[in-house]
Amino acid sequence: MSTPPPQPPRPAGPGPSWPPSPQPGWGPPPGPAGPPALNGFALASLLVGLLCFPPLGVVFALVALAQIGRRRERGRALAVAGLVVSLLTSAVMLYGLASYTRPFLERLDPSRPVSVPEPVEGQLTDTGRLHAGDCFNVPGGDLLDETPFTYRTDCARVHDGEVTAATTLGPGPFPGASKLKDTATEACWKAQDAYAMDTWALPDYVEMYYFAPTREAWRAGDRRLICLIGTSGQEHKGSLRNDAGTLNPEQVSLLTALNAADGALGSAPERELDEALPEYRTWAGRVDGALGAEELVLRDAAAAHPEAGARLGELAAARAQWQRAARAARPADFRQAWDAAEGALTAGTEKALRGAYGLSTRVPEWLQEGQGGSGRGPSSDSA
Repeated sequence: MSTPPPQPPRPAGPGPSWPPSPQPGWGPPPGPAGPPALNGFALASLLVGLLCFPPLGVVFALVALAQIGRRRERGRALAVAGLVVSLLTSAVMLYGLASYTRPFLERLDPSRPVSVPEPVEGQLTDTGRLHAGDCFNVPGGDLLDETPFTYRTDCARVHDGEVTAATTLGPGPFPGASKLKDTATEACWKAQDAYAMDTWALPDYVEMYYFAPTREAWRAGDRRLICLIGTSGQEHKGSLRNDAGTLNPEQVSLLTALNAADGALGSAPERELDEALPEYRTWAGRVDGALGAEELVLRDAAAAHPEAGARLGELAAARAQWQRAARAARPADFRQAWDAAEGALTAGTEKALRGAYGLSTRVPEWLQEGQGGSGRGPSSDSA
């Protein structure tokens, strides 16, 4: 039987008598802790309050503030901002909602008196479907409404207006309210002169109106100009049409000349004479030309109508003064010639001439009020 070998002897000396036991390993020391997380409700409260539904933003902000304190998260400033923004936008939203619904709620109030709209006779018709010769009514007779409701009716019935022309204005950008007014006024006076040529036959309560597009309607493509004779001042029945199709050639020739002269006389410059003498001299030249055209018509008719001779004498005197005005060097000289020219043409002579041609001899009020022998009647804008 063998015996185990003996243990080796331990070395002597000052060092350790045996290898030391290994020490436990702990690894490197931990680094610093990361930043707290951003609270999602804080950011959501600000975004919802600004972009979506403000009351929900208030709820999100309150939840965020509660969680941030408990979880030690970031986002308190965002939550406060979201709360303020959501409260403000909620107030604005509630105010707008109240303003929007107030008229509806007032109409539901049984104690509030109910206003029944005044009935309008005729068939509701878009203004774009009105044509020359159509008669129509508007609610309350208000022909100055920018966007009227028009009800087409028989001209034999009482009506507020009668269309003299329906045209389309040219393309391009909106010309501006002032320019559009000038264009519409000139076009509609011409349309009325062609539609109701015997201007003396028009009742004193009629006026020239027009419906023109607003800036917004123009941008939307609306270019319609509706010229009309307004008769809402009194109850009016019957058409006022007396155009070239209802008159004889001799009457048409005379009325064309008379209306052209009236149009020229009524187109005086708007500025004061002292400020715009050159414009007035140009205007005097236009009036002289229009009276010259009337003179040619009457010379051809003088043999058949002795009344034309008296009118020719007045035309000669008036033209001499308008020619003098066209050469005036000073406003005072122009004024003197202007007054003399207006005094040369008398309503009595024109009345006799119109009677000889079988036209109306009722002198209009606008001529009796001191506008001399020619001029323009009243007009009103509805642009």
